[in-house]
Amino acid sequence: LHEDDLLIITADHGNDPTAEGTDHTREYIPVLMYSPKFNGGQALEGDTTFSSIGATIADNFGVTLPDYGRSYLKALK
Repeated sequence: LHEDDLLIITADHGNDPTAEGTDHTREYIPVLMYSPKFNGGQALEGDTTFSSIGATIADNFGVTLPDYGRSYLKALK
C-alpha cells in the first residue's frame, strides 16, 4: 500500500448461528483498518458503528464529515 492508502475490512452484519430464523442478530462485527501511516495496532473504543466507518472514510478523503459517527483516523495515527 502507498503511504496515504487506507484499507478497511469489515462485514455487513453479525448473525448468531444458534438463533432460530434467518433474521440478522445483534452481534459485533469485525473492523480491521490499516494504513502505513498508523502507529501500531489498537482496539477501537466507544462508538463503533457503521456510521463511524463512514466518517473515517470521509475524513481520509478530506470531505465533510457526516452528521453521524466519528472518525477514527486521529486515534489510529
